This record gives sequence, C-alpha cells and structure tokens, in this order.
Amino acid sequence: MTSFNDFGLSAPILKALADEGYVTPTPIQAQALPHVLAGKDILGIAQTGTGKTAAFALPILDRLSKSGTRPQPRSCRALILSPTRELASQIELSFRTYGKFLRLHSTVIFGGVPVGRQIRTCAAGLDIVVATPGRLLDLINQRALSLNALEVFVLDEADQMLDMGFIHDIRKIVALLPAKRQSLFFSATMPKEMAELSDRLLTNPAKVTVTPVASTVERIAQQVVFSETRMKQALLHKLLEDASISRALVFTRTKHGADRVVKHLATQGIVADAIHGNKSQGQRERALAAFRDGRSRLLVATDIAARGIDIDGVSHVINFDLPNVPESYVHRIGRTARAGAAGIAISFCDHEERAYLRDIERLTRQRVPVLDNPLGPEAEMLRDSAPAQRPRQHRRPQGRNGAPQGQRPAAPRQGTPHNRGQRPQRQG
Repeated sequence: MTSFNDFGLSAPILKALADEGYVTPTPIQAQALPHVLAGKDILGIAQTGTGKTAAFALPILDRLSKSGTRPQPRSCRALILSPTRELASQIELSFRTYGKFLRLHSTVIFGGVPVGRQIRTCAAGLDIVVATPGRLLDLINQRALSLNALEVFVLDEADQMLDMGFIHDIRKIVALLPAKRQSLFFSATMPKEMAELSDRLLTNPAKVTVTPVASTVERIAQQVVFSETRMKQALLHKLLEDASISRALVFTRTKHGADRVVKHLATQGIVADAIHGNKSQGQRERALAAFRDGRSRLLVATDIAARGIDIDGVSHVINFDLPNVPESYVHRIGRTARAGAAGIAISFCDHEERAYLRDIERLTRQRVPVLDNPLGPEAEMLRDSAPAQRPRQHRRPQGRNGAPQGQRPAAPRQGTPHNRGQRPQRQG
C-alpha cells in the first residue's frame, strides 16, 4: 500500500489526512491497517515515533463511523489505555484530528484533575476514551463508566505500563472487558509479563514488528561528552550558546535533578520549564504548550516524557544524566528527528555513568562518538580513566526511608541531614 487511499478508509477520514498533509503510510501503518480494518487482533512491536497511533486510530474511527450505532449512557465503544497523561492527551488529540469531519465524541481521562467534570463527560456515553489506568478504574468503581459495550480495546506502550507499576491495574481492567471485542496490543519490547498478558488478551493476533527498540533513528547524530558531574551544569550553559540548538529536550534521571537544572539555567537568564511527576497537570500542560509553540526553547524532563512528547522541530535531545535503563535512551533520543527531519542527541557522561554508556552501546550495536568537552580537558578527566563499575542498585523493593523492605533504615549520622527515600508515584 503506497497511499492512504488504498485502504478503503471513509471519505471524511481521507479528507482529514489530506488536510494534515499525510499521503504515504509509514511501515507500521501499511502493515497494521489492513489487519485492524479486517477486525483482527494485533500484536505490534513498535517504538514511539513510527506512526503507530494512526495505525490504530484510523481504522477505529472508520469502524465506529460506519457502524451506525451510538454509545450507551456511561459507556464507551473504544478504549485506549496509555501509561502517561502526556501520551494520553497526544493520542486523544490524534483521534480528534483524524476524525474532525466525523460525528464521533472522544475524551481523555487521567488523574491530577478534578474527577467531577470527567464523570459528567461520561454520562451521555462516548465513542472513544483514552485513559490512564488509575483514573479509569476510579470512574469504573464509581459506576461513572462501564466497559460492557466496548467494541475495541487498545493497550499502548505496554512495556512502559510494566515499568511504571501498572500491571495489576491492567489485569483488573482486562478482567472487565467483554469477551466479544477487538484487541490491539502495542509495545516497544516484550518482557515476560507482557507476553503472558498478550496471550490472555489477544485471539489469533496478526503480528506486526517495525523498527526494533535497539534500532536508533538513522537521522539522529549521536554524541557523548565526558564530564565531571559538578561540571555538567556549566557544560549545558556552554552548549546552549550554540544558536543551532533551536528547541531542545533536556533529560534528567530524577525530578529534583530536573528542578535544579531549571533553577541554574534561570540564574544565567535562560528560560526553561520542567515536567515530571511532582508537577500538577496544569503546570505540565502549560510547559508543553510553551515548548510546542516556541515560546520556550528548552524543556527539562524526566523519563515520564520520553514516550509522551510528539513535537516536531526538536533539534536536540540532551541527556544531562544517562538513563540506567538502555531502552530509555532510545526512547529519549527518538524525540528528535521526527517528521522526516534530522536531529542531534548529546549525552553527558560522568565516571559512574560509563557502565550505562556501555549498556547503551551494547543495545544499539554501535559506538557513540565522543565529542571533546568544550570546557576543556580539565572538565572531563575521564577519557583515559579505568572503566567504572556499574553503580550498585538495590533490587529489593524499598521502604519509605530508602531501606529494603523488612529492614529498619540506619539512623542518620549526627550533624548530617537524613534524606528520606520516596516511593515511586503512580501516574494517572
């Protein structure tokens, strides 16, 4: 299939695609659309940025518009489950964009905002609901929304759902689905728990695999700069003197790290916003809108944004901290070089992160070229040092004070602050 006109999509959908300038389907769209339009279940392995949203949104819109039925009160006909608020909003916007000439009603449901408005929106019934798991279950438990009349179920970014601790919520939701339905399952990787879930969820699925996660986008020029941790902030300021960095995403490992970067940038007169799990939904939406509209040159984010930002024109991705999960690196740098453009990914690497860099190079099967530190050799002091051992990580679940569960945390030494550990915060 070389054109969207070849799939038999309805005229209003083709008109919307033409308005958006879409002519040629991406590989995953070309492979998945015929199966979804035929009513088959799908098991798709595809990373963000491959055009996967349109691969399920277009046939869902086509199916719902042609059936001639209307949603029942407090029910929905299609449900798309997403791990983050940002990605859920992006998916629902895609449905509205592709379906703007159709008489279908959609909404997005997530936590962090008042639930009353969402309950009122669900009352009349909806064609399409895009939701995060936590708030969806809240509405179901309050009898504000039922899945009994569901026709199509989509589980998107399933492996990130697992990473964020949503597996139990997903199992609860799957148990509420009607037996007769079409199910579409998309994931960048297929961990064991996700494979078991897909076996329960899907019936004789068509399998579509496009761009494995280890394959980084060819148009992204990757570079690594060795730097002492204490010099990373100065290094970032130096890089931002380059006017070619027109719109950049800066990734940190922690929420507090993101806030520190924004604070230090402000001291240099550089305006930037941060988005992470401690920000309110309003703050996150305003930060994304400013970045998307070009009012903000920089957006500093944790990995919550690695798969939830779909913004054209991101010239650079800067990994202020290297991720300790190599797949996250691929998702991060995939925020640039979108819509046919080129992009640059620059990573800062201190001594302790050398092991993370090796893991990334092993996953992507390529060496990341080294860029000389623009602050001078005294700022890096790393290139000829012995490889670092991978930082020790506790595998056991941690309690409130950062100690493994079942162990009492050691008392803080007198005269030093006691840094309390934090439980991971559930999205949605």
